[in-house]
Amino acid sequence: MSKILVIDDDEAICELIKINLELSGYECSYSCDPVKGYALIKQDMPDLLILDVMMGEVDGYSLALKIRQNEQTKNLPIIMLTALGELNDKLKGFSSGVDDYLVKPFEVEELKARVLALLNRSGAAMQSLRFKELLTLGDITLIPESYSVKILDKIAKLTPIEFEILNVLMQHHDEMVSSKVLLKEVWGYQGDEDIDTIRVHIRHLRSKIDKISPQKNKYIETIYGGGYRLVPSGVKSKGQ
Repeated sequence: MSKILVIDDDEAICELIKINLELSGYECSYSCDPVKGYALIKQDMPDLLILDVMMGEVDGYSLALKIRQNEQTKNLPIIMLTALGELNDKLKGFSSGVDDYLVKPFEVEELKARVLALLNRSGAAMQSLRFKELLTLGDITLIPESYSVKILDKIAKLTPIEFEILNVLMQHHDEMVSSKVLLKEVWGYQGDEDIDTIRVHIRHLRSKIDKISPQKNKYIETIYGGGYRLVPSGVKSKGQ
C-alpha cells in the first residue's frame, strides 16, 4: 500500500484528500504545519507528497527545494497543490523540483489520476535505476543511475521529469512528439494538453543542455502547433 503525505495548512482540504485517497486504497496522513510535515517525511518516508504553496512562514517552494537538496529525500515524488495557476507560478514550482502541478479548485478524480500516474512513473524510474542502462544517441548519453545527461565529455544533472522527457524524445528522435504524447509517456495520464507544464520543463531542459553543449539551441526543436523534436548531432535524419 502506497503511503501519501499531504502538507497543507487548510485542514478541510487535507481531510478531503485523505478520505478520498484512503477510499482508493492508499495510506494517507497529513500535516497542517510545514515544519512538522518535513519532520514526518524524514521520520517515515512517504511514497508521494502532496504539497501546498501558501503556508505562512514556510512556503511550498522553499520546502520543495529543501526536499530536493537532501540526499535522503531528493527523489520523493511531489505534486504541488495551489491556487496559484499562472505560468510564472508554475515555472517557480517546477524550478523548485516538483513533479506535477494541480491548481485549486480541483476535481478529486483528477487528483487521484495524477497520484496514480506519478506513483507508476516513479516506480518505473526506480526500475530503470536498478538496471543502470545507458541510452546513447549520437553525442547524447542518458545516465539513469544519476539522472544525468552527457554530451561529448560534459555532464548535466537533470530532474526525474527532465530525464524522462529527454528519454522520450530520444526514443522518437527526428520525429515530432506532441505535448499529448509527452503527458501520456512521462506523466502517465491522458486528458487536455497542459501546454504550460510541458513548456516550462522543455525550457529547463534546453537550458541545461545548452550549458554543456557546443551547439546552442540545436537539439530540441519546437514544432509550433504540434510539439517537439530531438535532432542530436552525429545522427542522420530518418529521412536521409
